[in-house]
Amino acid sequence: MLNINGISVYYEGLCALNDVRIEVNSGEFVAVVGPNGAGKTTLFKAISGVVPLSAGQVSYNGQDLSKLQAHERASLGIAHVPEGRQVFPSLSVLENLQTGAQSKQARDAWPQTLAFIHTLFPRLAERSTQAAGTLSGGEQQMVAIGRGLASMPQLLMLDEPSMGLAPAVADQIFECIQRIHKEQGISVLLVEQRVGEALESCDRGYVLESGHLVMSGTHQELMQDSRIKKSYLGL
Repeated sequence: MLNINGISVYYEGLCALNDVRIEVNSGEFVAVVGPNGAGKTTLFKAISGVVPLSAGQVSYNGQDLSKLQAHERASLGIAHVPEGRQVFPSLSVLENLQTGAQSKQARDAWPQTLAFIHTLFPRLAERSTQAAGTLSGGEQQMVAIGRGLASMPQLLMLDEPSMGLAPAVADQIFECIQRIHKEQGISVLLVEQRVGEALESCDRGYVLESGHLVMSGTHQELMQDSRIKKSYLGL
């Protein structure tokens, strides 16, 4: 499905990503973990077309994305839920969700999609007319994920969904992400600092440090790795 083949990204001469190679197969849950400044958000921006590649290639279902603008990539079935949520604060919760349903396919399926979003996040049904900017951080994250689901994606990219949330709320968000993957069959690419939760949920994972991939493996391999246990899990 998604193939990231040796990409590098430079900002003003500084290397943000160097020769990064990642795959997400259809129906997989893949996590990319690492500390602040590792290049995780840059990776997502490169996939989405927000920053240019210095080297390498990103392809989706066999199509080279380098020739497509950011909005054209979204139309292929890629939904990017950005870091910091970025809801439209003056729009209602429902209006925010509707902004995700831009394609004809998404508009036609909107009633069913909205029903699933409300099943996943009942609070959004309760607050459908409330301005999104007045919601709590956790509720805004629900809106951001729901907006991504409204586009009927094949691949859902989630950038630090737990950022700034209380642990209990972050746990709830992770549970919902797992439901999306299992119940909808959507491929998930998750970037996250909460390494334990991310690796616990994923099929496969990658560890990114200072722009370099330093480790990859299955859920079981990474959770049992001594370096992961010591450096990221505190064991």
